[in-house]
Amino acid sequence: MGGKPIMAIAILGWPINKLSPEIAREVTEGGRYACRQAGIALAGGHSIDAPEPIFGLAVTGIVPTERVKKNSTAQAGCKLFLTKPLGIGVLTTAEKKSLLKPEHQGLATEVMCRMNIAGASFANIEGVKAMTDVTGFGLLGHLSEMCQGAGVQARVDYEAIPKLPGVEEYIKLGAVPGGTERNFASYGHLMGEMPREVRDLLCDPQTSGGLLLAVMPEAENEVKATAAEFGIELTAIGELVPARGGRAMVEIR
Repeated sequence: MGGKPIMAIAILGWPINKLSPEIAREVTEGGRYACRQAGIALAGGHSIDAPEPIFGLAVTGIVPTERVKKNSTAQAGCKLFLTKPLGIGVLTTAEKKSLLKPEHQGLATEVMCRMNIAGASFANIEGVKAMTDVTGFGLLGHLSEMCQGAGVQARVDYEAIPKLPGVEEYIKLGAVPGGTERNFASYGHLMGEMPREVRDLLCDPQTSGGLLLAVMPEAENEVKATAAEFGIELTAIGELVPARGGRAMVEIR
């Protein structure tokens, strides 16, 4: 991670016999808007007839090799930071089940539409030892991948994790995506003990989730100041510790 985007091309799959071209045009315009936000051009792309609508962007960018941030280069002693709140999967599921309160309408969409443009600036900070985005495998999935790659273990402070409003209540009401259980089934054996409600949030699949940073303590202030330039308030959600046999890869406190 840490690259600067230059241009994007699009792929559009559209059921031409079911949805009008005008709707496809609106979807494409949404892609152009996202590119403008990133300061790049949508330079072209491909469209195909498809049974269901799909749209995506392939982005070309550049990055100095010495600034590339991987998800496998964290170190024991690093503090962990998350740039977006968790709960996107929970809130979108609550909306599908007609459980979402009026005051929570649009919150998940707003977070999903928030770009992770701060990543390129974080990449310039030497003390940022590893970085990854939290997406479909949930926080615990991407954190366990970071730990496995670096040969370390993690301690996570559940109360410090940023959460979207109402997520814990919606979990109790059963607004849990199907992917949550599949996520836990794939990496739950690496985790320490935790209540079911905690598990349902930390394994919640995120769409356009935030960045997970592993930061050496001496770089914490610089990382927080950089985040503030993008309107992000950071609080440490845990730390990485040396691996030790007989201990869970990720412990929740």
